[in-house]
Amino acid sequence: MANNLPALHRVVTGHNESGTANIVWNSLLDFTDIPGMAGARSAPIWTTVDSIPTDDNNSSEDGAMRPVDSGIVHSNGTNLRATDLAPGAVTPMHRTVSLDHNILIQGEVILVMEDGSETHLKTPGDVVVMKGGLHAWRNPSTDSWARWVSVIIAAQPAIVLGKALEAEVK
Repeated sequence: MANNLPALHRVVTGHNESGTANIVWNSLLDFTDIPGMAGARSAPIWTTVDSIPTDDNNSSEDGAMRPVDSGIVHSNGTNLRATDLAPGAVTPMHRTVSLDHNILIQGEVILVMEDGSETHLKTPGDVVVMKGGLHAWRNPSTDSWARWVSVIIAAQPAIVLGKALEAEVK
């Protein structure tokens, strides 16, 4: 089914050579398929690659074009991205070594956790803070795409029963 969600517009600010705040980039996001996740598409918005606090001070580099060194988590920075999920699509169960802030902006999704519990998110602005848990996303709609934006921050792995949990896709 064709994606019926509107294009996302990204505006990035900076400063010109005289120190005046200005618009550096003004463009629509380019969504691409996520490998291994049928019906899921993603668009990078901005990635930082240095420690926190970051230093993107008037860089001429477009943060959306920076490579991320491990899937969606940059080991020494942050990743801001948008994800679209097709009607009826379900992602595989997966875990990242990160702290993720996921904000639903359109449609509805069901968060499925490793223990089988499910949480239905259906109001724009609903937020999931994911702390290294094994999870999947499901779009329960038969005719509408869902979209959320995620702020992904590199983290120490969760320790459970004395074992560090690693990134995985099942």
